[in-house]
Amino acid sequence: MLCSDGRRVSNGVNKIYIGTDHAGFELKEKLIPFLKELGHEIVDKGAYEYNEKDDYPDFISQVAKEVSRDPNNSKGIVLGGSGQGEAMISDRFKNVRTAVYYGGNIEVVKLSREHNDSNILSLGARFITEEQAKTAVKLWLNTPFSKEEKHTRRIKKIDSLGSSASK
Repeated sequence: MLCSDGRRVSNGVNKIYIGTDHAGFELKEKLIPFLKELGHEIVDKGAYEYNEKDDYPDFISQVAKEVSRDPNNSKGIVLGGSGQGEAMISDRFKNVRTAVYYGGNIEVVKLSREHNDSNILSLGARFITEEQAKTAVKLWLNTPFSKEEKHTRRIKKIDSLGSSASK
């Protein structure tokens, strides 16, 4: 895998879980072959057909559960109308850090990896084109975490809240 500046990244992560409700179904179906062409193993967690009455928590929780189990060796991509609710579901799982992208400055996608080591990307399918989604996904996957001490320290603080925030 190549990072955004052309350097090869060897983080061993190539398993990607993907999930959506009806709002992102069409875009998900276009992203899966794109991701496979990039050499990733894709695990589709649904929706498996378009159903305007389905509920995003049913599919997004399955992606987040898998990434939570192995956050260092897997990533997730979730899609919805805005991507916001999908991020809210994902971030309820331990060791999951979700970045939302629904258009605008693509730099936020890069920074979510470099500074926050995001492991799920939530896309707002109603606000971006297929090409914007592909660009964002590729940049996100190819951008490594900086491992700077301040960012590592902050992530540890974020992750520690998952087990103590409700106490």
